Amino acid sequence: MTMDLFLEGLVALLIVIGGIFTLVGSVGLLKLSRPMPRLHAPTKASTLGVGAILMASMVLAFWRGEGSLHELLITCFMFVTAPISALFIAKVHLHRGEMAVAPPHPPKDDVWATLDTPEEDLDLRKPGETPVTPAE
Repeated sequence: MTMDLFLEGLVALLIVIGGIFTLVGSVGLLKLSRPMPRLHAPTKASTLGVGAILMASMVLAFWRGEGSLHELLITCFMFVTAPISALFIAKVHLHRGEMAVAPPHPPKDDVWATLDTPEEDLDLRKPGETPVTPAE
């Protein structure tokens, strides 16, 4: 009886925590106005919220003896795809040039992020060396 009560409390706690994180992520997505701050709401809070709800589902399924690894696979997929989608959204934002503060000047090479480096910054040779051609 006490183990049943403990597991029911754990499942309820995980669902409440997951609901709170998901709600905070959804409100953050609606309230934040600029794209860069808006990235943190769905990628951080909502991911943790859905992860907690999936953990509650796993605990309940294994407690009933009907355990499967579907929830674990969903959680792994979500934790892998959320940062990647946030990275792509951030790169689009960088390329559009809609930042509140300008990004730092790129170093004198041709591999800084994905922004194009001006032609005059590509000259990396020392005095007396032959010109360096950038990789295409």
